[in-house]
Amino acid sequence: MFISFEGIEGSGKSTVMAAVEHALRAEGRNVVTTREPGGTPVGDATREILLHTRDMAIAPLTELLLMNASRAQLVSDVVRPALERGSVVLCDRYVHSSWAYQGYGRGIPLDAVKRVCDAATGGLMPDLTLLVDVSYETSRARLRGRNARHDRMEREEEAFHRRIRDGYIEIAKHDLRVVRIDGERSPDEVADAALAALSAVIDDRSEV
Repeated sequence: MFISFEGIEGSGKSTVMAAVEHALRAEGRNVVTTREPGGTPVGDATREILLHTRDMAIAPLTELLLMNASRAQLVSDVVRPALERGSVVLCDRYVHSSWAYQGYGRGIPLDAVKRVCDAATGGLMPDLTLLVDVSYETSRARLRGRNARHDRMEREEEAFHRRIRDGYIEIAKHDLRVVRIDGERSPDEVADAALAALSAVIDDRSEV
């Protein structure tokens, strides 16, 4: 099973992913966790360019291609081999991030974004994507509470982040694999909602 976790900055998706990992391991499942961009030496080097470079401008198309270069390596080296071994793969961001950030956020036509993503992944899509949704205001408040320097994406203008959130909501309306979770609730409530969505997918697969 392949599960991805999505959301704007500060949504709490990484915390939700940790809760899901804990629950699956408690059931005795073999779990592999990874993230985007990153997850491989090539991906981690690309992550530095994409998120932590301050002295160079990155064009939207370049950003999309770099994201998917990292993604192609991750799918080849980590995701597909883990799935073939029968592991559950949990990924902090995947193709829906490109749809939201480079498509809705940067304004690259969505069809073009999807073609690039398909080429990078060989069409591999998650069985379930958990979208942890919070408002822009909640996102900013949480980021201000972190004792860390903001990365390149986090420093983008408000309109960019609002377009991304709107994009995620639109994606969830049309992709049945994407389950939108209210991230404004307590961490325990958000985790419970995520685990309920996961249980529904597991039950469906068991019936096949």
